[in-house]
Amino acid sequence: MTNLHGKVALVTGAASGLGAAAAWALAQAGAAVLLTDRDLAGEEVAGAMADKGLKAAFRLHDVTSEADWAAAVEHAISDFGRLDILVNNAGISGGRHELLEHSLEAWRTILSVNLDGVFLGLRHAGPRIAAAGGGSVINVSSILGKVGMAGAAAYCASKGGVTLLTKAAALEWAPHNIRVNSLHPGFIDTPLVSNALAARDDGNEVRVALMAAHPMARFGLPREIGEAVLFLAGDASSFMTGAELVVDGGYTAQ
Repeated sequence: MTNLHGKVALVTGAASGLGAAAAWALAQAGAAVLLTDRDLAGEEVAGAMADKGLKAAFRLHDVTSEADWAAAVEHAISDFGRLDILVNNAGISGGRHELLEHSLEAWRTILSVNLDGVFLGLRHAGPRIAAAGGGSVINVSSILGKVGMAGAAAYCASKGGVTLLTKAAALEWAPHNIRVNSLHPGFIDTPLVSNALAARDDGNEVRVALMAAHPMARFGLPREIGEAVLFLAGDASSFMTGAELVVDGGYTAQ
């Protein structure tokens, strides 16, 4: 099993879904984890982890705010003494937007969370990880950072941006002993996916169609992504940087 004892991780968007699963996986492997989110439900997640004897804390954090990023990183240092692992997970679907009617406001909202938030995470956490002697950054992209989907232009653009931002960071930070990889989940059974489907009149039909689009004929589970984060965070992936780890039930193999 991956051993992260003595390591400190910061996980964004950790109040639910993939972020919460990643935080649990890292903490169970021995890391101290700072969970951040703009949703106070993250306090309950961190509390449940602490009740199990795991090292966890929660801080409110808007990933589009540079001041919030600076504060989150400093909290990780003050709470746990160092920073070794960053999981840039926070993201929004932004809903369905046809390009012929797509507003600039909606475009900027989606890009600010999904892409600017990752850049700010790299910018503020990177120097601290370097100061600790190196570590691992996991940027959560998507299968829609590799293939397109109608009605999701801004989401695809943001996640595609994360994919190549990851590669650029990996090249720059290899001399600092910081590995930077992107993670590309398929459709996972999380509140993000459920809420996006619930907002559609044909949500049930779309859910069935999306499941059928995965050769494994199901949505993924959050723990399956948590385990992928754990792999990228630990020594088992020590020769991986700038890579794209796809966990999608075969969606992009077609």
